[in-house]
Amino acid sequence: MATDTLKSTSGASGASGGLRRLLLDNGALTALVILVIAMSALSGDFLTTDNLLNIGVQAAVTAILAFGVTFVIVSAGIDLSVGSVAALSATVLAWTATSEGVPVWIAVILAIATGIACGLVNGVLISYGKLPPFIATLAMLSVGRGLSLVISQGSPIAFPESVSHLGDTLGGWLPVPVLVMIVMGLVTALILGRTYIGRSMYAIGGNEEAARLSGLRVKKQKLVIYALSGLFAAAAGIVLASRLSSAQPQAAQGYELDAIAAVVIGGASLAGGTGKASGTLIGALILAVLRNGLNLLSVSAFWQQVVIGVVIALAVLLDTVRRKAGATPVTAGAGGSSGLKGPQAIKYGLAVILVSAIVGGLSVFNNGSSSANPKVGLSLSTLNNPFFVQIKEGAQAEARKLGADLTVTDAQNDASQQANQLQNFTSEGVDSIIVNPVDSDAAGPSVRSANKAGIPVVGVDRGVNKAETAALVASDNIEGGKLGAKALAEKLGGKGKIVILQGLAGTSASRERGAGFAEGLKAYPGIDVVAKQPADFDRTKGLDVMTNLLQAHPDVQGVFAENDEMALGAVKALGSKAGKSVQVIGFDGTPDGLKAVKEGTMYASVAQQPKELGRIAVLNALRAADDKKVETTVKVPVKVVTAKNVAEFSG
Repeated sequence: MATDTLKSTSGASGASGGLRRLLLDNGALTALVILVIAMSALSGDFLTTDNLLNIGVQAAVTAILAFGVTFVIVSAGIDLSVGSVAALSATVLAWTATSEGVPVWIAVILAIATGIACGLVNGVLISYGKLPPFIATLAMLSVGRGLSLVISQGSPIAFPESVSHLGDTLGGWLPVPVLVMIVMGLVTALILGRTYIGRSMYAIGGNEEAARLSGLRVKKQKLVIYALSGLFAAAAGIVLASRLSSAQPQAAQGYELDAIAAVVIGGASLAGGTGKASGTLIGALILAVLRNGLNLLSVSAFWQQVVIGVVIALAVLLDTVRRKAGATPVTAGAGGSSGLKGPQAIKYGLAVILVSAIVGGLSVFNNGSSSANPKVGLSLSTLNNPFFVQIKEGAQAEARKLGADLTVTDAQNDASQQANQLQNFTSEGVDSIIVNPVDSDAAGPSVRSANKAGIPVVGVDRGVNKAETAALVASDNIEGGKLGAKALAEKLGGKGKIVILQGLAGTSASRERGAGFAEGLKAYPGIDVVAKQPADFDRTKGLDVMTNLLQAHPDVQGVFAENDEMALGAVKALGSKAGKSVQVIGFDGTPDGLKAVKEGTMYASVAQQPKELGRIAVLNALRAADDKKVETTVKVPVKVVTAKNVAEFSG
C-alpha cells in the first residue's frame, strides 16, 4: 500500500542550496538548530559537556515514550495512556522485586508484560470494541494510574539496586538513559522502515479502508501497534524509576502530552501516514533543550510554561509552512522516511559542521556568567500552593538582602522534573542548592550528583534520603499532625465523628502529617475517623471531596485537612456548618487560612511560618557555600493558631 510522505522538488544546487533545502524540509531540525544557537548565545553554561549530557538524560524518558507513540500516530491513532502505563510498569517491578521477593529478572519481565498487556487492552477496545482511540486510551490512563496507586498504597517503592544502575553512567560520564534512548530509537527506525508491521502502519494511517481492501488484517495490526506502544511505555517507566531510585505512583503525569508533542514537532501528522524516528528524537530534544535553557536563564517558572507552549506551536507551524512552500508527496520508500542516502547524508553532514562551527564560536565568546554575586538555586515542589509561594518570597527577600542571585524553579509536584532541575543547577555550577523535595527518596540521586560536584545542598521543609545535605530547615510535620489531632479532639470534647482530607499521594508531607495526626488521636479513643480521602492539597478538590463525603456522613463533626487549601475547600462545602456544628483544622498557616481562622469558619491552622523557612534556608545555603559551619537540622517552630492568637501570628 503506497503512502504519502514529503520530498522537496526544489532544484537548488550547491552546498548552500542543499543546506537551505535541508532546513526547509526539516522544520523540527531547523527549530532545534535555532534553539541551540540561541541558548548558546544567551547562556555560557549551556554548552558545557555536563549540561549537554543532562539534556540527553532529560530527553530520554520523553523520547522513549514518544517512539512508542510514533507507531500509534503514524497509524492515525492516539495513545493518552503511556504516562500512566509507565508508572504502573515501574510500580509492578518495584513491588514484585521488593515486597513479593520475586527475582529481579522476573520482575523486569513482569513490568514489560504489564506494559504490553495495557497496550493490548487498548488495541482490543479500539479494534474490536470500536471505541475511539481517544476514549479507550483515556480510560487506560485512569485505570493505569489507579492500579499504580493501589499497588503502592500511594507511597513510593524503593527500586532494586541492580535495576537502579540504569539511571547511572558508564565510565563515570556516559549516562545509561541516553544509551537506552538511542537503542530504542534505532529499534523504532528499524520497525518503521524495514518491517512488514512498519509498512502496515503507514498504510493504515494513509487510508485504513484501502489498507483493509488490500488484504491487511487491520484489527490484528492495531493490536500489535498498541502493544508496541505499551512496551515502549514500560521501558520508559523503568528508566525513569531508575533515575529516581524509586517507583513513584504519580510519576510521568502529563508525559503523554509531551510524547505526542515530540512526535508532532518531529514532523508526524495526527491524521496519520507520516512520521519517522529521527523526527521524534528531534522533537524530544527540542522540549529538553527548552526546559534546560530556560532554567539556566533563570526564567520564571510560570513563564516557562508559556514559552514552551509558544515554541511548540511555532515549531509545528514552521513545518506546516515548509510543507506548503516546497514539498510534494512521494510514495514511502522513495523518500527519506526510512534512512539517509548519498546526497541527503552529505547535506546532514554539512548542517552538523555549520552548527558545530557556530556553536563552538559562541562557546568561546560566551564562556560563563560574569556575575560576581553568589548563585543559589531553589527547587520547590510546586508553586501552585500559597505555602510554597511564601517560602519563595521569604527566600527571595533574604537573597536580596545578602546580595545573592537566586533562581527559583517549580517542579509541579513531578519528582522527575525536579531531578532535571537539580541536575541543571549542578551543571550550571551554582554555589549552593536549596531543595524542597517532591519526594525525599527521589531527590536522592540528583543531590548525590551535586555532592560529587562539591555543591552544598540545603533541604527545606522536607529532607533528602540517601544523600548528604549541609542542613535541613524544616518544621516537624509529624509533630504538627499530633498538635492538630490534640486541638481538634479537645475542641470536640474528646468524642465525635471526623473526616480526614489527605494530600497528594506519595508525598512525604502527606505521609508525615497523616502519621502524626493518627498518632495524636490514639490518646482520644472517643474520636471516630469515618472517612479518609485524598484531595491532592488542592482547594477545588477539597471542595468536591468534602461535598461527596457529606452525602455519606452528614453528621460529621470535625475535619482535619493536611493543608489549608483543602481545609478552605471543605469550609466552602460545609457552608453555614463550618465553625459551628463542624470544626475544621488546616495545616500551613497561609494568609487565606489565617483569615478563615480569624473569621471563625476554620477553627485552627497548624502554622509553619513558611517565609521564615525560606529566609533561613537561603542564609544557611550561603553559609555552607562559604564553608562556614551550619547546624545539621534547623527547626522552625510550629504552633496551633486559633482565633485567640491569630492577631499576634505573623504567618
